[in-house]
Amino acid sequence: MSSLPAWWSRTGRRLLVVLLAPLVAVGVTVADAVAAPPARATVGAATPDGLRYDVTLRSDSDGSHWTGRQRVSFRNASRLPLREVYVRLWGNGDDGCGAPGRPSPVSVTHVRGGTAGRLTVNCTALRITLSRPLARGRQATVAFDVSITVPRRNSRFGREGAFRFLGNALPVLAVHDEKGWHLDPYVSVGESFYALAADFRVRLDHPAALKVPATGRTRTSPGRPGRTVTQSTALRVRDFAWAAGPFRTATETSPGGVRVNSYWAPGTPSAGVRLNRKDATGAVDRFGKEFGPYPYGEIDLVMTPGFGGGMEYPGLVLLGTTEDGSAVVHEIAHQWWYGIVGNDEYNAPWLDESFAQYANARYYGWDTRDCQEEEDWPSDDARLTNSMAYWHQHPGEYHLIYTAGSCALAELERTLGTGTMARLLKQYARDHWYGVSTTTDFKKAAQRMTSKNLGPFWEQHHIQ
Repeated sequence: MSSLPAWWSRTGRRLLVVLLAPLVAVGVTVADAVAAPPARATVGAATPDGLRYDVTLRSDSDGSHWTGRQRVSFRNASRLPLREVYVRLWGNGDDGCGAPGRPSPVSVTHVRGGTAGRLTVNCTALRITLSRPLARGRQATVAFDVSITVPRRNSRFGREGAFRFLGNALPVLAVHDEKGWHLDPYVSVGESFYALAADFRVRLDHPAALKVPATGRTRTSPGRPGRTVTQSTALRVRDFAWAAGPFRTATETSPGGVRVNSYWAPGTPSAGVRLNRKDATGAVDRFGKEFGPYPYGEIDLVMTPGFGGGMEYPGLVLLGTTEDGSAVVHEIAHQWWYGIVGNDEYNAPWLDESFAQYANARYYGWDTRDCQEEEDWPSDDARLTNSMAYWHQHPGEYHLIYTAGSCALAELERTLGTGTMARLLKQYARDHWYGVSTTTDFKKAAQRMTSKNLGPFWEQHHIQ
């Protein structure tokens, strides 16, 4: 691993360790996947779009097992007929197809609206052939039973003591664009996810003793004796996550009007909880001014002492919390960079991680002058714009996404000027609000802001 840049403060070093903690915890090998169908050329926009997920789930006594029904409505945005869709079961990523006596954590059965094929891509992709080809602009629906068992590991889809984390547990539709179907393998470190903005309406029936933070605007109501129903409505989000457990709770509203709901496990350092609440409230307002107003009304902080690092979901972040807090500002920045301004996280991870870390550095006022030396760069093959396939083959270099990526954006700010960079990011966010951005899009947007030729800049900072 390359040594950390000299500019990296003690706080920054600790944050990098927090962000990369899962690298040590779970390893970085990508499981061999069952061969996915080859990508096919298409004509038209990313599809299926206009997505709506209607979900009803019921949990067991401690939130470890959830069962119910999921209905997905969608539209074909492509000019070519849509003959199938793929459901991504990302919750199977670490366990794959399971083993005798230990089935995959997430299963889909009793499909309607199409015919289910076999699971592929290490049991993270299910092809559903539609009942009839879907013409451009037409809508269709598929529905299925879903069963979710929370794995016995402390991870984004896992558990810590009495607390359950259900990140990437809910099946979602894959994206088809000009490159074909995106059926990339799951990665434990970093993200594989590429999703279009969708509306979720989710009903979670659970024991009354459990608090259930979730993506979206939530409300609770009494269920059957001893049970509570948490209902969430989340509009224009790319995923839906929740947690469950006997959390302690607090709520405050930022000066900008965003409701910040805090959930923490007993035993989480109180100083860290207070710091996370303070930084989250400040960050959500500041980034709203810098990139565009936070549109979801509320955000949930889920804090425990043993969670490895942090993980972002729309309207909800999971945070391993010490006395010094956590990576909360970085994860709040992800609400814009990945959440609102989408990207293909497997093929262009720098577009969310580097941007979130740049926002994090600016929030804390770190000195980023001369923060990345060329001699720190490991090889000609290492580029900021590499996909997760590269970073998982070179785990010792993965920190570059955070360090060199944020350094490159800080240097771009100095090249363009602080005011110009601020206008660039706000306009870039506006242009891709709820959409999908690419490296090419960003390079073009930056070039439009200056008469300088930025070609040498991109080359110098390994941005292809």
